[in-house]
Amino acid sequence: MIVVDSSVWIAQIRRQRTAQVKRLTEANPLELIVGDVVLLELLQGARDEAHASALLRNLQRFHPVEMMSLEVAIEGGRNYRHLRRLGITTRKTTDLIIATYCILNGHELLHQDRDFSPYARHLGLKLAS
Repeated sequence: MIVVDSSVWIAQIRRQRTAQVKRLTEANPLELIVGDVVLLELLQGARDEAHASALLRNLQRFHPVEMMSLEVAIEGGRNYRHLRRLGITTRKTTDLIIATYCILNGHELLHQDRDFSPYARHLGLKLAS
């Protein structure tokens, strides 16, 4: 399964031609996960209620999951402290949740966000290509 980060969904909405958007459009929708945290980020950026409704309708055809759990909170704290010991500061808690969820569940992450690089380099986050 592939978790798709909001950075890729936003690029697709903006009709940007990137390798990640191409991978998204070519993927089997049944293999794509939309996490609750990702959905929240996307709905926060909606222009109005009509746009939010359209986004929700389009994203519901993919596999929705609740990413935040006690296990993700505990492991996410460990991941944060591990990266901090290496001199790396996590900028966004949402990225920490998404990366930790993927690591714990063995899912790949499709993203366009440099903030995920330390998770791949130091914590074993699998990246979709």
